Amino acid sequence: MDTSRRDFIKNTAMVVAGSALLSNDIFASPKKIVRVGVQLYSVRDAMHTDPKGSLKKLADMGYIHVEHANYIDRKFYGYTPKEFKKLLNDLALQMPSGHTVMTAHDWDTSKNDFTDKWKYTIEDAAEVGQRYVISPWLDESLRKDQDGLKRFMDQFNKCGELCKKSGMKFGYHNHNFEFSTKVGDSTLYDFILKNTDPDLVAQQMDIGNMLGAGGIALDLLKKYPGRFELMHVKDEIKSTTGQGMDGYDSTVLGTGVMPVKEIVKEAKKSGGTSQFIIEQESYQGKDPFDCVKIDLQTMKKWGF
Repeated sequence: MDTSRRDFIKNTAMVVAGSALLSNDIFASPKKIVRVGVQLYSVRDAMHTDPKGSLKKLADMGYIHVEHANYIDRKFYGYTPKEFKKLLNDLALQMPSGHTVMTAHDWDTSKNDFTDKWKYTIEDAAEVGQRYVISPWLDESLRKDQDGLKRFMDQFNKCGELCKKSGMKFGYHNHNFEFSTKVGDSTLYDFILKNTDPDLVAQQMDIGNMLGAGGIALDLLKKYPGRFELMHVKDEIKSTTGQGMDGYDSTVLGTGVMPVKEIVKEAKKSGGTSQFIIEQESYQGKDPFDCVKIDLQTMKKWGF
């Protein structure tokens, strides 16, 4: 992940043949419906200049599910929740999940409640049709403060309760620091998993982000079976740009150094994973749309 992605985060699914709009009931069902989607950050420049045209290109490729990475001033890519939902519906797209950073400041200690700003975030996510509200960052000031972390994990659980009222679930998305940072005798990632209620807080495992920091996706799937409802599906190569995360750049699925096929199959089997979201952030000179088209075709070849 390049520096612009980190700055962006700080400031701000599988094709189901003939599927109809999915209801909240799927989350009460013991058999989750597997979905493959694409994280829209994969085509970020195009989404910035032409959201509608970009979404149409993805729909024409065969994508049904997308995940946003742009919610600013109560708008998704410049559209109100109602407008963006219509845009998605017109293209036969759904957006089961999206990334919006939650910070400790989103909890008002004087009121012992979430701020209105964060309540609007949840309200807008529900309006646009999300099933998961994913926070993809953890402020540096909290990472080694065990007491502060514990309070923040309590806030995670409370947000899970808030999301549940709207038929959604709160979740967390990892980067690399969760594996390079120690909290006591365990990693920060272990601390997060041990201090969040799996009924309230889903984990979205990014298998590529963790690689250079020592996180091994297959090992984590076996260590915490059933804990990873969502996954960012990536492949990685040694970085040639100098901008990658811990010396790695993402690349087209199946062409890098990671056993991605084995990981996604294990995630489906034992990880509790039903939401597989393709994300590619670097392209080795290829067009980003060409990359995510090949990525989807690869997932289909793997049986997703």
